Amino acid sequence: MTDRLPGFNTLAIHAGAAPDKTTGARATPIYQTASFVFDDVDHAASLFGLQAFGNIYSRITNPTNAVLEERIAALEGGTAAVAVASGHAAEFLTMNALMQPGDEFIAANKLYGGSINQFNHAYKNFGWNVVWADTDDPASFERAITPRTRAIFCESIANPGGVVTDIAALSDIAKRHNIPLVVDNTMATPYLIRPFEHGADIVVHSATKFLGGHGNSIGGLVVDGGTFNWAGDDRYPTLSKPRPEYAEMVLAENFGNFAFAIAIRVLGLRDLGPALAPFNAFLILNGIETLPLRMQRHCDNALAIANHLAHHPAVAWVSYPGLETDRYHGLARRYSPLGSGAVFTIGLKGGYEAGVKLVSNLQLFSHLANIGDTRSLVIHPASTTHRQLTDPQKITAGAGPEVVRLSIGLEDPADLIEDLDAALA
Repeated sequence: MTDRLPGFNTLAIHAGAAPDKTTGARATPIYQTASFVFDDVDHAASLFGLQAFGNIYSRITNPTNAVLEERIAALEGGTAAVAVASGHAAEFLTMNALMQPGDEFIAANKLYGGSINQFNHAYKNFGWNVVWADTDDPASFERAITPRTRAIFCESIANPGGVVTDIAALSDIAKRHNIPLVVDNTMATPYLIRPFEHGADIVVHSATKFLGGHGNSIGGLVVDGGTFNWAGDDRYPTLSKPRPEYAEMVLAENFGNFAFAIAIRVLGLRDLGPALAPFNAFLILNGIETLPLRMQRHCDNALAIANHLAHHPAVAWVSYPGLETDRYHGLARRYSPLGSGAVFTIGLKGGYEAGVKLVSNLQLFSHLANIGDTRSLVIHPASTTHRQLTDPQKITAGAGPEVVRLSIGLEDPADLIEDLDAALA
């Protein structure tokens, strides 16, 4: 092989993996063990003191999970990644490393409803305060910055409405104020958008969705871009101050451009415990091997169905950035030229009752609270995923009473269109 970096399809199959040295197994083995034997007392001490890399306990590291971590770091272009139990765990551990009681972060107001609820309510228990800014107005993020601001958070493509975020504009603001930009890349995956290329510092994923891709495993990932200088920055004491647990070690000084990933692992996973099961890591790895093929089919199917629904007499509007008439089409072409994702919303002329009828009448679509499956999925966000929000918050998030969310799978598009037409009749 030359020094040329492998292509995306190759990395999706090979990054982080090699034949098992003991058995010759070509598929990544599932290391279903709680803990690992040390070579000797000195070896154990070096691992516990962060003087050597290796496995201690599967809450912290596991060889199966390590393959997943290396693969997603390679696909995103980051320096390191940490696999965790869910997308919510990825968000929580990220903020746990960045925030102290009384600190703030600024979040885009068009997000997955579960994230909005987590930010508004659960984080208050830790003294972390969210300040909401307008996804469509980058200047609103800058106006919201205070001396206690510790991060900006957004989704690359927002769930549920397919809103495309101007990542580079938010990165410029974050860099002017020397705060990290955190991007949830669940909806796009690195096949469509690589946020680090547009100035993000940290990327998080719900691997449950398109990365795993088959609706059979829960998981999350935190990816360190290695771009933010934590050293000597008193605003981020988790990384910049001596850690008493590790003989006064300063993580930013010892681990350089992957210090954030180390903090997530040895202070987040170790102490808070949301570890990913190796079996789930194995399933997600299998999904990632076909990610490029699946994502392209997802996008192609979604565009065909969105085009059809845009001309349906029962549909008031379609929010999908792949449509040339969509307000986010320009941003989609800039950030996501291979496709605009597979999740979008429609507004029905009959309002709430029409939405209930559509969801109830569909046969091929599965009515459930997930996205990114091989199967096509449907849900009414206002009464489910965004139920905890106030009515104004629902409308701002793109989840009003007339809205139905579709996650388009890999079926033949003609069959999906037939199912939708019958349910809308």
